[in-house]
Amino acid sequence: MRPRLPRRVFAQALSVQLLITTGVTALTAGLFLAPLGAQLDEQAERRALAIAEAAAAQPGLAHDILAGPPSPDGPVQTAAERIRLATDASYVVVVDTQGIRYSHTTPAEIGRHVSTDPGPALAGREWTGIENGTLGRSARGKVPLRGPEGAIVGAVSVGIAYDDVRDVLLHALPGILTNAGTALAVGALAALAVSWRLRKRTRGIALSEIAALLDEREAILHGIREGVVALDRKGRVRLVNDEARRLLGFGPDALGRPLDILLPPGRTTDVLAGRVTGTDLLTVRDGRVLVVNRMDTADGGTVATLRDRTELEQLGRELDGTRGLTEALRAQDHEHANRLHTLVGLLELEMYQEAVDFVAEVTGAHRATAEQVTERVHEPLVSALLVGKSAVAAERGVALRVSEESDLPGRVVEPGDLVTVLGNLVDNALDAAGNYRPDAFVEVGIRAEGTTAVVTVSDNGPGVPEEARELVFADGWSTKKAAPNRPRGLGLSLVRRLAERYGGSARAGERDDGGAAFTVELPDALHPLASGARSLEGVSR
Repeated sequence: MRPRLPRRVFAQALSVQLLITTGVTALTAGLFLAPLGAQLDEQAERRALAIAEAAAAQPGLAHDILAGPPSPDGPVQTAAERIRLATDASYVVVVDTQGIRYSHTTPAEIGRHVSTDPGPALAGREWTGIENGTLGRSARGKVPLRGPEGAIVGAVSVGIAYDDVRDVLLHALPGILTNAGTALAVGALAALAVSWRLRKRTRGIALSEIAALLDEREAILHGIREGVVALDRKGRVRLVNDEARRLLGFGPDALGRPLDILLPPGRTTDVLAGRVTGTDLLTVRDGRVLVVNRMDTADGGTVATLRDRTELEQLGRELDGTRGLTEALRAQDHEHANRLHTLVGLLELEMYQEAVDFVAEVTGAHRATAEQVTERVHEPLVSALLVGKSAVAAERGVALRVSEESDLPGRVVEPGDLVTVLGNLVDNALDAAGNYRPDAFVEVGIRAEGTTAVVTVSDNGPGVPEEARELVFADGWSTKKAAPNRPRGLGLSLVRRLAERYGGSARAGERDDGGAAFTVELPDALHPLASGARSLEGVSR
């Protein structure tokens, strides 16, 4: 049966590290022992060669070889044994040019031919090596023996028993193994420490679970309809899903780049970077209303989630407008009942002419308001918005009027964008003027300058302080108290973002006779006129 590997990540890491540590330790010990044996062999050979050279240099040794035949009691044997005993060599053998021994550890071998080749030494060369002879395997050194005139008269061979070399190696082996065992123990402890930390960081999950977790994470991140952005401790993007790319406008190279480089300075960047704290923070990015929440991670980074509330915000504003229109209709219904009671009274009093004049006055006023708007604003959605807002303004005691310079042709590219700009500005003006003075009014101006639509909304309210004329366009900035689940400070921010998307501007100023004045320019918001249409428009004017 095949052995089963551990499933946990830390256990697998520990097993691999222990195997690697053991293998490296064994390999290191082997690599150390291999050259050690060669070094011991070389040292023994050099020692043998040095003894042989010293013996060959003995005065009279060459003369003794030439003086007579080999003898167990001869001077050559006596000198060679003395050298062997003094150097602890295995043997010291002196031969003549024919390879006949003149000395040997075993006297019976004297006079016989040597068992190994003395040729290199008799040829005048020094030789070292490991050979097998009559005394077994040994490390040998051979040198030529020269006479007084320098002629080669024989050779000296010295051997060091190979068992001595092996004993040295075996004597060194326990120390080597001890050091290797110590290194192995240190490596095992280090592997255990790394494994323990890995177990803590991976929380004991199995290796097969990591791939499944990654697959599930990718499916969740790219499947949810909320944007997710993860930053490291240095503020660099390390994770972003598809929805976050869409909401923030990130490109494919966003990963690894600092957030402050990917996004321009503003509230969105400050909220994502944590410079603005809180929950359900609102911000505007490219005309989209986003709700952002952040959570710190254990490694010093952060994860931010983004929800797109643009449609919800638009629905909320439409609901506000519908609620305002409903209140206005309720007020008109109440006023209509009063007028009917007045008309009934006039008829019962037989004041017929007064009743006719009263009806004409009431209907003429409403007709004049609608006609005043439609004469100057030819875009149906915009004119309908102004008529509806005039009813709301009348209910709140504010006069809503369209300036005489207004002239909007019916060639708006995106009427919905113009309705958004105008609706937000009028609502803010009604809030400011209606709560400030009894004779409050709001004046709307819309005119076309080529293909640019210029919208001006002014009121006679308290106005906007000069130091706050840029702050009013910031996300979340408002002087009005927020209602539950209805945040403030988004209307003017949307207006500016919409104007900037068109390449225009939105600015706050002051009326000549006091109050606030907001001007928005929307380039290319109108379709260009053809030459024939331009001439007809000039004739009609």
